[in-house]
Amino acid sequence: MRVVTTCKTCRRLGISVCGREKCALKRKPYPPGIHGKSFRRGVSEYGAQLRDKQRLRLMYGLRERQFRNVATRAFEQKSISVPDAMLRSLEMRLDNVVYRLGFAPTRAAARQLINHGHIFVHSCRVNIPSYTVNVGDEIHIRPQSFAKGSFANLDVTLKKHIAPSWLALDIRQTAGKVISYPSAETLNELSRGFSISAVIEYYSR
Repeated sequence: MRVVTTCKTCRRLGISVCGREKCALKRKPYPPGIHGKSFRRGVSEYGAQLRDKQRLRLMYGLRERQFRNVATRAFEQKSISVPDAMLRSLEMRLDNVVYRLGFAPTRAAARQLINHGHIFVHSCRVNIPSYTVNVGDEIHIRPQSFAKGSFANLDVTLKKHIAPSWLALDIRQTAGKVISYPSAETLNELSRGFSISAVIEYYSR
């Protein structure tokens, strides 16, 4: 079962979680429905935690069980803080790395590319979007896949794309490499639009 995210969800949560450039939230920054513009209601502490959990979960396109497992593993980490461990785990997913490298316009599109066997890690095809990449891993597109419509104008898109500092993008080879883990500063920037501490508190109940 895949996670389907519509712009109605983005509007309800007040943040674009679909990843689309033309998200409806930009045109209609209020909840959906006939009372969307005038709808006002206080949010309880639990409601705020649930909202931020949904924002982060849907931003990365995970089902609830998958997301809870990420949180559970983060609580077990000893070397870094729980919030950083959770965000790092999400960022090191293969579908997210493919998206961050600019090979796909959204994380949902990245998952589709991986499911269809277009992505290789080193010399091995990987068709599991949740696959965790490691520092030193090289990610590239299967050469035979460039004839597919999914990669039309990719070379033009990549020329305008800026990969995060923890990834190295080789535009000529259409390949990328994980050169480090996301820094604490990078993880802190990722939490804009939601409170990662609220997400941790939600799963601490």
